Amino acid sequence: MRHKLPRTVVILGLVSFFNDMASEMVTPFIPILIATVLGAGPVILGLVEGVADAAASFLKLWAGRYSDAGRGRRKRLTVSGYALSNLARPLLGLVSSWGALLLLRSIDRVGKGMRNAPRDALLADATHPSMHGHAYGFQRALDNAGAMSGSLLAIVALSWLGLSISEVILWSFMPGMVVMALLIWGVQEPPHLEVEEENLHAPLAWSALSHPTRRYLLVLVLFTFARASESFILLRGNGMGMSVVQLLLLWATLNITKAATSAYGGRMADAFGLGHLTMLGWLGYGLSFFAFSQVSHVDALWISVVAYGLVTGLSEGSERALISVYANEKERGTAFGWYHLAVGLSAIPAGVLFGAVWHYRGAGAAFLFAGSLALACVLLLRLCGFAKG
Repeated sequence: MRHKLPRTVVILGLVSFFNDMASEMVTPFIPILIATVLGAGPVILGLVEGVADAAASFLKLWAGRYSDAGRGRRKRLTVSGYALSNLARPLLGLVSSWGALLLLRSIDRVGKGMRNAPRDALLADATHPSMHGHAYGFQRALDNAGAMSGSLLAIVALSWLGLSISEVILWSFMPGMVVMALLIWGVQEPPHLEVEEENLHAPLAWSALSHPTRRYLLVLVLFTFARASESFILLRGNGMGMSVVQLLLLWATLNITKAATSAYGGRMADAFGLGHLTMLGWLGYGLSFFAFSQVSHVDALWISVVAYGLVTGLSEGSERALISVYANEKERGTAFGWYHLAVGLSAIPAGVLFGAVWHYRGAGAAFLFAGSLALACVLLLRLCGFAKG
């Protein structure tokens, strides 16, 4: 715990900061565009967010496995993925139909599919095992801080500069360019154990993963059905009459509270156990969604968002660091590929299910359903023995 984080981890943290700054100049507007400009509702929002997260699911697995095969591949895939996202994302400011929005959002996520597993493996390669929680917590902290900064920039652009929503989205290409500069000139891929080319295909099989990894991924799949897109929180606020600027401030508050606890949570995970922190975060998630199901006033929504951000931020790093614990060093990219695949494939039915419950039974029932499922997943983590991970 006395060692400094490696340079690669710091640079990748800054990459996450500026990329999420660009992303959150766009993402908070998606439910607003769907509900107002495009005239659609929660089912379409669930479909868009679900397809976007699942569009590149198999690419995530391939990218992780391919990055295990040779030196330099992790960085190349990471650079390519960030480049694709930062080219497609600003174009969302030009959409006039939810079909076009779905296409561009999916392209953005294809880039995410290319980069996530190699980037997560890069973090593990560069960091001593005793600091994995700290490294992933640091990355998630800067990720959330970037999201908060992007939301605040959007507020300034709308309120003080008089830009339209479309213009704010188009200007998101600027921090995207900073992302590319940091990656190309700032990141050096550390050496890792390479996998022989003839052995590249076998580890893709589900049965080749370790038994604890498979059990953990199955619980994660179930938890994905509880972890509804946070865009639904904005839709909840929109339905309660909040203005665009208020929604952006709510989004910024969500991300700054998550950032406030992410890095600390990573250090706590290294000290007290990755499994314990993951359980704590999931428990907080479930209780927070119970609170969202009961809110009837904007003030109560603000309080619930702050509580949600603080408790879930604690476990963001530990959830991913658990993968590095159970994965063989030669197969880290593959293991993270399976992680993103398992979560991604669950995203479409999870998003549509949440949106459908909202549509037919109301927002309160949808949040109550997700909160109950999250608490069931906490119990499963405990029963499967991951509490001491």
